[in-house]
Amino acid sequence: MSKFKDLKQECYEANMQLNELGLVIYTFGNVSAVDRENGVFAIKPSGVPYEELKPEDIVILDFENNVIEGKMRPSSDTKTHAFLYKNWDEIGGIAHTHATYSVAWAQSQKDIPIFGTTHADHLTEDIPCAAPMRDDLIEGNYEHNTGIQILDCFKEKGLSYKEVPMVLLGNHGPFTWGKNAAKAVYHSKVLEAVAEMAYLTLQINPDAPRLKDSLIKKHYERKHGKDAYYGQK
Repeated sequence: MSKFKDLKQECYEANMQLNELGLVIYTFGNVSAVDRENGVFAIKPSGVPYEELKPEDIVILDFENNVIEGKMRPSSDTKTHAFLYKNWDEIGGIAHTHATYSVAWAQSQKDIPIFGTTHADHLTEDIPCAAPMRDDLIEGNYEHNTGIQILDCFKEKGLSYKEVPMVLLGNHGPFTWGKNAAKAVYHSKVLEAVAEMAYLTLQINPDAPRLKDSLIKKHYERKHGKDAYYGQK
């Protein structure tokens, strides 16, 4: 029996949820889950239809992209996941989708403005859109360089991956992360909902103002602040 059975199961369930939430098209998209103690992560195999995917199909790799366990080829985005795990050591899971509204914003090369309290419930910043990848990076180790593209965006915008668990890649699509694979999927769904709301807001009022700071602070801190009171203890 695999020593990574639980990790594979976590990864499998998160990938299936990604599909159930309507965040992927056919086999596009993937979720990974990390085991920091053993220095490995689990990820969906490339191109396998969700209705055919099984927990034992999940591939285990180390952070240098060496396959530790698994018979199938891992996701084509594996090197991006590995790069983020190596550089951001408090991430427990990563998700990548081709969800419609998130991708539309990425293709527009625009940050998603913080217009409302749904957005502020999760983060206090606009959702960043990284600049399209440079030609030399595209022609190089593309998926590895996608990780560099994400880190460069956060450095340029002065953002923390702990406070902003999502990003759009210009002309590509979204990546999200969280304390585990399920939380990464949660952030993918939140991102897609916020992207749709922001799009509709601008259709109704192209001059819609950004949410005022006092409401941003109130909504974020009641869920995430030291005196948070949302939900049950």
